[in-house]
Amino acid sequence: MLGSGRYLLGVLEVLLLGGFAWLGGDAVRRRLLPRFEGAPAYLASAVVALALLIWGAELLGSFGLWEPVPYLVLVGAAGLGLWRFLPRSEGEGGHPHPTSQVRVRMTPLPAAIAFVVAGIAVALFAWEAKSKLSTGMTGFDSTWYHGPFAAGFYQSGDTWNLLFIAPQFLAWFYPANGEIFHAAGMLAFGRDVLSPLLNIGWFVGCLVACWCIGRPYRVAPWSLALGAIALSVPALADQAGEARNDIVGIFFLLSAVAIALNAWEGSAAERTYPRIPGTTAFGSYLVVGLCAGLAAGTKLNFLLPAAVLVFGVGLIAPRGLKGRAVGAAALAALAGGGYWYLRNLAHSGNPLPWIRHLGPIDLPAPQQALGGREAHSVLGYLSDGSVWSDWFLPGLHDGLWLLWPLLLAAALAGLILAVVQFRGSFVRDIRTKEPRNDLTLALAGAVGLATALAWLVAPTSASGPDGMPRGFESGLRYLAPALVLGLALLPTAPRLRVWLSFGADSATKLNHTPRRGGQWAIAGGAAALLLAIAVGYPVQRHYLEGRYEDPSFTSAPGLNAAFAWAREVSDARIATTSTRQYPLFGTDLSNHVQYLGIEQPHGGFEAPTTCEQYLQLLKEGDYDYAVATRDRLEPGKPPYPPAAKWIERMGGKLILKQPPTAVLQLPTNLGPSGCS
Repeated sequence: MLGSGRYLLGVLEVLLLGGFAWLGGDAVRRRLLPRFEGAPAYLASAVVALALLIWGAELLGSFGLWEPVPYLVLVGAAGLGLWRFLPRSEGEGGHPHPTSQVRVRMTPLPAAIAFVVAGIAVALFAWEAKSKLSTGMTGFDSTWYHGPFAAGFYQSGDTWNLLFIAPQFLAWFYPANGEIFHAAGMLAFGRDVLSPLLNIGWFVGCLVACWCIGRPYRVAPWSLALGAIALSVPALADQAGEARNDIVGIFFLLSAVAIALNAWEGSAAERTYPRIPGTTAFGSYLVVGLCAGLAAGTKLNFLLPAAVLVFGVGLIAPRGLKGRAVGAAALAALAGGGYWYLRNLAHSGNPLPWIRHLGPIDLPAPQQALGGREAHSVLGYLSDGSVWSDWFLPGLHDGLWLLWPLLLAAALAGLILAVVQFRGSFVRDIRTKEPRNDLTLALAGAVGLATALAWLVAPTSASGPDGMPRGFESGLRYLAPALVLGLALLPTAPRLRVWLSFGADSATKLNHTPRRGGQWAIAGGAAALLLAIAVGYPVQRHYLEGRYEDPSFTSAPGLNAAFAWAREVSDARIATTSTRQYPLFGTDLSNHVQYLGIEQPHGGFEAPTTCEQYLQLLKEGDYDYAVATRDRLEPGKPPYPPAAKWIERMGGKLILKQPPTAVLQLPTNLGPSGCS
């Protein structure tokens, strides 16, 4: 358990990291997006601040130096340096920007309704997370790769080398922006006490982005309410209290769209798109590209919408700036997510090792089966009536609620109505009431359609045996980003926005005079922070006391027992054959846990197939314990894997044996008799 001193030290480190990153992020935002104010300004500053935290981890982690003190010093130097020395754009420092600022006033009733809906959504999500504070993170993906990646970064201080886990889907090549924040929490506290809570923050960030999407069109409450409904579908319920990163990618995608819409909200006559950096027009290319890269650096299914965003800004840029716009957005996107794909290129010769052929060209990649569930896409089953009746329709009902036809229709309408803006539909600007061509809204719709297309063709969207897509319902989380974006965009449709924004007003703000409301907000935020720190102490003690104390989340009783055993083990080297391995790291995350496997060319990793291979791996790893297990009880197979008998014959001391798992303490010198 964490004592009060160690807890407060962790809190201090988190506050310093967040504070320094915010100073730097806000300075960059003021330079690149000087006209932003209110929620869009906070959103853009937060995105840059999060990027600073990721870049600091990647820089130090590339040399195996990602540790608490160097990390704090680096982020502090970067944040303070940007805040102190980055020049401000014209319009900052008390001088009004040539383009006047706008404050949009919403009618109280829609705003009140939206905040109630959003509040309910946050409460439901937090309630789902609450159960994990008694058990630890139990989701399959959290215990398979999200948790082990974060714990591996924390233990080694290394983000560059591959962290080999169970040989399924080449998962060790996955991008890991989301896991960076879990590892940062582990660095601060020496425990994973922040991990079950982080996705609540991402959830709230998504709601802020939804508000900002509707803001330029005076329909922010409606975008917020509809976005909150979409974020609350059962398909995303497994994000609560877990290390899953779908909600992280959704945040960055929504932020990219929100920042683009708010950056280009001026009328065509008003926008001059200067050719120099430091103005809203050019700066928005950088920030939107950064958001796209951060999303692609979080999860693979965001690669396609990120590419659409990057190249789309070139289409909506004025003549003469298209090349510069794409170049700026592409460079920012590479900065946001390119690290992980560069790492893959260095280790395998291929930034996307899942792609082995490009037309007639063979690409370097591990020559091994993906493993896991059999890969199938939704596209491959579209004309299969039996799959629809047996799997797709029930999956849609369970994953997107009873009203899934209405949700999908509304989201699709929102995306299509946005896309048709490219035909030259004109809307009235909220500042000048002059018409403009809303190409940015069309780009937002195209991004949502690209996200849906990525789900449609993804090989894991309908995974499972042929004709039995058991992974369809779980795979709906890949469709969720398009659903959220489509519903948030729906109120911005030209005819709808006129009706929904009835009674809303806008006012021109000619200066940056501080408002008393801002002072009250700061005071309220400080009070809430102090309350959270006070409440956090007993909460973290409760969490660590119950973390994996009596696990029952796998279908293998022996594996559950092994997880309970490991919570009291510290500073041990544990070899395992379990796909789900995160609980084996122990309560203090000091156990070195490794799936036993053989490294192959181009970053491949395969399980041993013979006793001799297994024994050699145990010797090379100098392990203290071995967890020989299957992932589940399988009818018709022996109750234990062959490795359990091999280790016993080698002189291993049996600690726990319950089908299908055996935990053994390894002798100092492993004998060869087990392979006779």
